[in-house]
Amino acid sequence: MKTLLMAVTAVCALGPALADDLHGVDRILCSAVSVTICTVDGECETDLPYNWNIPQFIEIDLAKKMLSTTKASGENRRTPAASLQREDGWIYLQGVEGGRAFSFVIDETTGLTSIAVARKGLTVSVFGACTVMPAAK
Repeated sequence: MKTLLMAVTAVCALGPALADDLHGVDRILCSAVSVTICTVDGECETDLPYNWNIPQFIEIDLAKKMLSTTKASGENRRTPAASLQREDGWIYLQGVEGGRAFSFVIDETTGLTSIAVARKGLTVSVFGACTVMPAAK
């Protein structure tokens, strides 16, 4: 745990130097780094995204308000966002699907993101990073 904390601190300290500028970009690729799941009884657990079937990468088309897994994942998941707002250097993306409400808050300057998903009796908190989506070949 101590090693993980030191690694996260080091990455956060270097964040602005490593960041992608997302201002004005319509297609981004986000990666989940850390996930915490909490249940209504107060039990919480932090683990890696793939241990809870959370995609490692999410493609976000901001112009179309569409979130999808990458082709390489083989999962073929797509979810529309009901709301998208860009304000003061932040991207806010929200929606509801399959009994779950989700919200993304993305810093356009650093690409760092906080994601929350809620359903009856369960919350999921994800910290990650987004970058400009590479152009198709």
